[in-house]
Amino acid sequence: MIGHDAEQIGVLSRLDAIAKAESVGLDLIMMSPNAKPPVCKIMDYGKYKYDQSKKANEAKKKQHVIQIKEVKVRASTDQHDLEVKLRNVRKFLEEGNKVKVSLRFRGREMAYTGKGTEQLKHIAEEVKELGKPEKMPNMEGRQMIMVINPLKK
Repeated sequence: MIGHDAEQIGVLSRLDAIAKAESVGLDLIMMSPNAKPPVCKIMDYGKYKYDQSKKANEAKKKQHVIQIKEVKVRASTDQHDLEVKLRNVRKFLEEGNKVKVSLRFRGREMAYTGKGTEQLKHIAEEVKELGKPEKMPNMEGRQMIMVINPLKK
């Protein structure tokens, strides 16, 4: 058993331990029930739970959730429109998010998948200082998809 001021009390029976905790006006909490003998501690349980939730919230604030942002282009996307899409890709990568670039083929465009591959490779080349492709362009149905990971800072 461990006391409320962190001193080691020793091995006590359950009833003696409960009586000791009540005499101090605190709770008896079993810290590790699987140990031989089980370890108990005298403390304020409400304060303990509050401290645990504060630690959990603090850890949650510090973590960064990576989102996947999507940019859609076409094989026939004009140069100026492509520059606008590239600006968005750069912004997403600077924020630390993954970017999924998808290129959709419609109708007879399926015959020109090579042009689509060139377009996606061009996008990857333009943003190579901010991110590198995790998944190179590959076809999934009528779509060609490439995922770009941000580089570590």
